[in-house]
Amino acid sequence: MDADLIRAIEAMVLVSQEPVRSELMAQLLERPVVEIEHMCERLSESYEQAGHGFELAKIAGGWRFQTHPSMSMYVEQFLLDGQRARLSNPALETLAIVAYKQPISRMQIASIRGVDPDAVLRTLHSRGYVTIVSTDTGPGQASMWGTTQLFLEKLGIASLADMPEISSFVPDANIIEALEKTLSGSLELEEEAPLTSDAPD
Repeated sequence: MDADLIRAIEAMVLVSQEPVRSELMAQLLERPVVEIEHMCERLSESYEQAGHGFELAKIAGGWRFQTHPSMSMYVEQFLLDGQRARLSNPALETLAIVAYKQPISRMQIASIRGVDPDAVLRTLHSRGYVTIVSTDTGPGQASMWGTTQLFLEKLGIASLADMPEISSFVPDANIIEALEKTLSGSLELEEEAPLTSDAPD
């Protein structure tokens, strides 16, 4: 492999805070995109074969260095609790709903959780995990929420298609059916109860 090309790719990926796309590296290095893509794949294989504690992974459409999955136990022990930006349970629940049901409106989230999600949506948006991706064409033109590239990066997956099946977390099929009916608007509520609000995170 071209040693100078390898060093250039490694240097760019190392200093970048976000996954570096092959197209950008190809432009800067004046090489074909397919050559950069092939080189990154070979580098990734060489790191794996050498048994390093890190890997070159293709995440969210680009390449980045990250710790090897087998080292997660040691990494978790190394990180101090104070260095972790933890999300509250309401925020995690809301993020999961957005991730699996996107695009989804605030009222649809509220109908699932039973509480006003404004506070947690603001938290998730400020963290860069969710954003407004479209506007509903129906009455009111509600803002529709979806996840971001940062969300994919934090999960370490390339696309939403790589997310675990929701059935892995919701064993009761009746719950899934109820959620689907609620989102489609076919579930008629016998009575309307006022929504409470999550406390700000």
